[in-house]
Amino acid sequence: MRIVITECDHDTFTAEQAVVDAAGADLVLTQSQDAAELIANAAGAHGILVQYANITAEVMDALPDLRAIGRYGVGVDSVDVAAATERGIAVCNVPDYGTEAVSDHAIGMALAVARGIPRLDRGVRAGSFDLVAVRPLFQTRDRVFGVVGMGLIGTATARKAAGLGYEVIGYDVAAEPGAATFHGFPSVSLTELLERSQVVSVHVPLTESTRGMIGAAELALLREDAIVVNTARGGVIDADALVDVLTAGRIRGAGIDVHVTEPIPADDPLTGFDNVVLTPHLAWYTEESYDELKQRTVENVVEVCADRAPRNIVNPEVLGAPGRNSTCPPATTRTTGA
Repeated sequence: MRIVITECDHDTFTAEQAVVDAAGADLVLTQSQDAAELIANAAGAHGILVQYANITAEVMDALPDLRAIGRYGVGVDSVDVAAATERGIAVCNVPDYGTEAVSDHAIGMALAVARGIPRLDRGVRAGSFDLVAVRPLFQTRDRVFGVVGMGLIGTATARKAAGLGYEVIGYDVAAEPGAATFHGFPSVSLTELLERSQVVSVHVPLTESTRGMIGAAELALLREDAIVVNTARGGVIDADALVDVLTAGRIRGAGIDVHVTEPIPADDPLTGFDNVVLTPHLAWYTEESYDELKQRTVENVVEVCADRAPRNIVNPEVLGAPGRNSTCPPATTRTTGA
């Protein structure tokens, strides 16, 4: 069994090595810069572990022994899942490793912007000792916290926001129309959520249906005291439209961890607002989540390559079906996102 890491910026791979060694397999670390290099580096691979690389149909066809693709993370938008399914290749993710970390970060960003903490910090360092720049400030109690996407991370964020005294409402495409609650919180339409919330926290995977789902029309519905928090994917919110409403002073501010281009360019317009808190796509990170992510990503791939159903798989229909994983037993569950 040959497992290849196509590219990854982690500082250690001891967790992956331990799993692969226990399976009697080979682990190869590469840092592929483009598709051609990736194909050359992954020749003969039965499984690949991917952080940022785009795994296209062409890449899969150039790797005829490939049976499993493991993505370091929740989202699999960099993998052509439909093409993988056509070829019988398993696509695996780790949908729940960062639930507590990401929800903690979302709450932290919401509070930082709501309390004006970065502005106040910069003011103190510059010799200012007043709160003029951040007035008015409000307590969390009785403010409305809207969660877009009530999956694992969204529900955890909702729970923590409620603990702080926010009135929490949620929107999820999976919620039954007209249902009073979803995962324990009031369920509303996206329009109602945007119109009512002082905090809008986004927790949906990036798919064709969610790309740009918070665009100019949606941002126009926000209250002037609204804060937008995005710890999901940069493409879910129209970045240009967000800059426009911030420039116009139409919303109170934003907390953005994920960006359309990463790393975010130094001249990105968002860097010019002092009511915007930016972090470098690290909401997922804690020491606990880091170790869990690495171990479970490689475990999923090893399980498939050893003809066993993995814990997490996006396209379980490939297991036991004609194709590269016909010898695997069927999987019982599909695990697609947060």
